[in-house]
Amino acid sequence: VALTRHMLWRMLGAPHPMSAHRWDSRAIFSRGRSPDAAEGVTSFLEKRAPNFTASVADDYPSFAEFEDAPPYA
Repeated sequence: VALTRHMLWRMLGAPHPMSAHRWDSRAIFSRGRSPDAAEGVTSFLEKRAPNFTASVADDYPSFAEFEDAPPYA
């Protein structure tokens, strides 16, 4: 959820839709390789509740780090 919100706010001012597409592709690739993605699929197939262990504080993707806001002129 945190990454999705970050993407929505960040891409509101994107100069071109391809900027959002590149960012979104990196996010999907990154989250698809996470242990929580595997846990979600496994728990679904085993018909049990998932045990997600990732946290925003520890597992937020490095490419999505917040940038400093430009100074107001």
